[in-house]
Amino acid sequence: MDAKTTSIVAYITWIGLIIALAAGDREGAKFHLNQALVITLFGLICAFIPCIGWLCLIFVFVCWILGLIAAINQEEKEVPLIGQIRLLK
Repeated sequence: MDAKTTSIVAYITWIGLIIALAAGDREGAKFHLNQALVITLFGLICAFIPCIGWLCLIFVFVCWILGLIAAINQEEKEVPLIGQIRLLK
C-alpha cells in the first residue's frame, strides 16, 4: 500500500490500524499511524470512565473525523489536545 492508502486505512477501526502497521508504508504514513493509534487508545481509556466517558467519546469521534479528513487530503494536521502525543518513533 502507498502512504495515502495506509494513512486512510489506519483510521478505519482498530483492525485497519493493525493492517496499516503490518502491511502499509510505515515511513510515509508514520504521522497518521501515530495519530490513529493515539485516538484509538484514548477512546479505549474513555470507554471505561463513567459519566464523563460519553463526552470524552464524542471528543474522540470528532478527532477521528478530523484525522481521517487530514489523511484523505494528505495533510499532517494534529488532532486537538491529544495530537502532540508521539507513540511511534
